[in-house]
Amino acid sequence: MQKRIYIETTIPSSYYTLRTDEESLIRQKLTRQWWDEYANLFTLTSSTAVVQELRRGSDQITLNRISLLEGVELFDPTVEISQIAQIYMERLIMPQEPQGDALHLAIASFHSVDILLTWNCTHLANPNKFDFITRINRELGLTTPELKTPHDYLGGPA
Repeated sequence: MQKRIYIETTIPSSYYTLRTDEESLIRQKLTRQWWDEYANLFTLTSSTAVVQELRRGSDQITLNRISLLEGVELFDPTVEISQIAQIYMERLIMPQEPQGDALHLAIASFHSVDILLTWNCTHLANPNKFDFITRINRELGLTTPELKTPHDYLGGPA
């Protein structure tokens, strides 16, 4: 059985970035390489919350970012998932933004996804937070996805 991986907003955003700074271009290259080499090795999942975030733009790039998720299983946020996100915010492991990082982590945890793929190394793929996230999820009876970036699979400069 293939592992399930949750595609967080920063992945399609990086795949089709408009930024031209060196870090953004490296992330774009690694994201595209990950998508070409690894995406087919997983069952891809995401959420309607990611699609809503991506819809904030209004140009062709926005449509391209959303189209990257075509055929991907999309989870809907539920009241129970929102309550989990609220606990993450109350316990100060995620920013106080109900539709942001806490929600993505809650969705991935609630649905027992194996890996959450993101470029957000401040709040999600942050090794300093992993043990605390795992402890909270254990208290809630949830599993904790591995929190990874495309860089974790491909190496190269971060």
